[in-house]
Amino acid sequence: MNPACIEVVEGDRPLLLAQPHVGTWLPPELEARLTATGRARTDTDWQLDRLYADLLAGATVVRARFSRYLIDVNRPPDDRCLYPGLETTGLCPTTDFDGRALYLPGREPDAAECRERLERYWRPYHAALEEQLARLRRRYDHVLLYDCHSIRSRIPRLFAGRLPDLNLGANDRRSAHPALIATAEGVLAEAEAAGYTWVTDGRFKGGYTTRHYGRPETGVSALQMELAQATYMREEPPWSWFEARAARLRPLLARLLAALLETLERRVIGDQS
Repeated sequence: MNPACIEVVEGDRPLLLAQPHVGTWLPPELEARLTATGRARTDTDWQLDRLYADLLAGATVVRARFSRYLIDVNRPPDDRCLYPGLETTGLCPTTDFDGRALYLPGREPDAAECRERLERYWRPYHAALEEQLARLRRRYDHVLLYDCHSIRSRIPRLFAGRLPDLNLGANDRRSAHPALIATAEGVLAEAEAAGYTWVTDGRFKGGYTTRHYGRPETGVSALQMELAQATYMREEPPWSWFEARAARLRPLLARLLAALLETLERRVIGDQS
């Protein structure tokens, strides 16, 4: 594995930012098997690490630097569908969100290759998440895993029309403490005055990370935030950063993270240090 494929920044606050889809690295031998669509890496969460950079001092960050086209760490290890009846992509995807082939004919990964990717990339990413959550739980009674995502605002294969700007996923309100969900919804409701649209548990309820780690009864809550990329960037190559839009969105995200942290520290948990 490329040693830079998983990046961990340890913080001292009870909030972990997971960034599973910002990476673009692919092994050269795999990239040679891809179509132009696959090499374009269209479904990357473009510029998301830049968007969240320095929004909350002391937050822990776990970031995958490899492309989701190698393996999607936000899918279950058994590749079980998270949204039965709806279109989606799998653990080792062979199509992009629009249904276009990622691989040249006959060059798709077989079951053995998928198992190898699982061991080499998926498991180390989740081991890093587990290690950091355990570290934070040794200090705090309750911690929050905030899963950072973004996606193009119009993908007819996945959803009709335009996606809301901010999509909060809480696994049908089961993955996080009710106080944390209420806090997030309060900030998002205030954002309506600035023209943003939002929803809780709409098309995106949270992927494997949110559903697997979000067990508030054990002291770990998880929330997913799926942003429409149009809120901060150009939704087509070269995936440019829109400074004016990002400058409006970043303070909102900073308020959201700060409010969640305040709820964790003052209302839900007590600092054990």
